[in-house]
Amino acid sequence: MISFRSIISSGVSKTSIRNLCVSRSLRSDFSHVVIGGGVVGTAIGFELQSQKDSNVLIVEQHEKLGMETTSRNSEVIHAGLYYPKDSLKGQLCIAGKKKIYEAYDSGKFNTVQVPLEKCGKWVVAQNEDEMEYLEKLLQHSQSVGVPVNLVSAEMAKEQIPKIHAGSGALESPTTGIISAHDLSLYYETQFENNGGTIGLNTKLIGLEYNGAIPNYTLFLQEKESGETFEISSDNVINSAGLHAAKVSNMLLPESRHLPSYFAKGSYFSYQPEVSVGRVSDKLIYPCPNPNASSLGVHLTFDLGGQIKFGPDLEWLDIKDADEISYDVSQKNLEPAFEAIKRYFPEVTLESLQPSYSGVRPKIVSAAENKKQFADFIIREEEGFPGFINLIGIESPGLTSSWAIGEYVRDIYYK
Repeated sequence: MISFRSIISSGVSKTSIRNLCVSRSLRSDFSHVVIGGGVVGTAIGFELQSQKDSNVLIVEQHEKLGMETTSRNSEVIHAGLYYPKDSLKGQLCIAGKKKIYEAYDSGKFNTVQVPLEKCGKWVVAQNEDEMEYLEKLLQHSQSVGVPVNLVSAEMAKEQIPKIHAGSGALESPTTGIISAHDLSLYYETQFENNGGTIGLNTKLIGLEYNGAIPNYTLFLQEKESGETFEISSDNVINSAGLHAAKVSNMLLPESRHLPSYFAKGSYFSYQPEVSVGRVSDKLIYPCPNPNASSLGVHLTFDLGGQIKFGPDLEWLDIKDADEISYDVSQKNLEPAFEAIKRYFPEVTLESLQPSYSGVRPKIVSAAENKKQFADFIIREEEGFPGFINLIGIESPGLTSSWAIGEYVRDIYYK
């Protein structure tokens, strides 16, 4: 029998351990293994473990779930304004948003408190060209069923005096904010309550397809001790986020290897020397760059009302996520200030402080990103039945997480 001492020593509960030797097909240790315990991977695990006879393991290299990209985002519930109608980003963002609000309204989040606020947002226009963009965005939003309405410059000034919208704004009432930690905890709790298993401090170092059986062998390493061991699974879901291309390349032939691209976004806290009173009760976004490659340095706030600005966009010249530095460079501060003061004229350079950063996994380079829309990739790989790749799961990944979980579930349980 395979030793699972590494996973056990990483904090798996006894109620979870008992499932390690149970198999849906009797040919593997698990029916499904999810690589990556971020908010998306945990949502996938939750949905798969909810199916009859499933026996799912989530493998996470950190000491807790949700410690990487999930913990470094703006925690915005996106409405789905920007994405093409037939794109996965657009469809899963809108579906995920609905799942989150329905769970909140129906009391599903009462067992694990998941605070959120449907605060709404404005996308502000400062000139005629930007207003023309907002009118197109209005038409697109209406075509995909996302509620929006235009706000005149005069009405904007009356409603939120400190925000400058020279030509007007597009209001999105279904945009909100949520605790990413607590949403992840909700998925994790449902997953474990249904008998799922979590292996923490456990890193994937190799992956093989056994076509004759068929199933997959996963080669794992317990990070603290360095001990290596193997497990088997009928199916594997690559939800490794920043490491997803690397995981895919462990299995797929070299001709199908994927490059890794990374885009860093830094956030800045707002700490004025003298209180300026209420700035805005809505999130404020500038008009985005082409292809929604960046939504600009926007004003958001947490559930406690603390204002922050960001993220900016900085492409990293690295090939491996292990090389990422999350330091916020002081050189990013002045460009962010220049962008912010276009819509918040009272801001001062001294009131902004570097806060934190996050990194998005990209499927195209910086140059290609300016030319084309980069959608989520969620697919079962040809020639590798049961192996599902999730590549480029960036924003709106948090909003889309529940819908992504259902989408992956439906690939297996059609």
